[in-house]
Amino acid sequence: MRNQFWIFLFSLLLLNLISQVPCEATRPVTMIRPESPIRPEGNTTFLDGTTWCVARPSASQAELQRALDWACGIGRVDCSVIEKHGDCYEPDTIWSHASFAFNAYYQTNGNNRIACYFGGTATLTKTNPSYGTCSYDVSKSEVSSARSLAEYNTRWIWLMCIGLLLFFYRRS
Repeated sequence: MRNQFWIFLFSLLLLNLISQVPCEATRPVTMIRPESPIRPEGNTTFLDGTTWCVARPSASQAELQRALDWACGIGRVDCSVIEKHGDCYEPDTIWSHASFAFNAYYQTNGNNRIACYFGGTATLTKTNPSYGTCSYDVSKSEVSSARSLAEYNTRWIWLMCIGLLLFFYRRS
């Protein structure tokens, strides 16, 4: 009986620790639909019109790659559009891909200078960089604020494992 008590306390401690572990997906997932006819609101306070965030032409390829990796990773931009066979894959240049990712982040994160910095590799423009089937326009209604299911999976797996361990221990 005493051993069961300690196992119960240990299980409660584990549950408490697991519930306090921060999940990877803490930001909304950015979903971009390039075919959207809705134009972004843009930052109308400092450039008098709609603005887009693009890669700075003078930035090095290494700096752009680091910033692009951040935008598509931690920045939670949906970069499937700039992957092979995506609407914005061509031209297949780091500048073009970074421009699309930077703008997607900028349009969905407040349209302010801070959201268009990327370590100094980005700049604002009043010229729409969209071309062909590749649209840089992003509607805020297209941004999914739903949490990723992946953040719940780990917690439930741990809870099920602890529950099974307690069940089998109690039967023995």
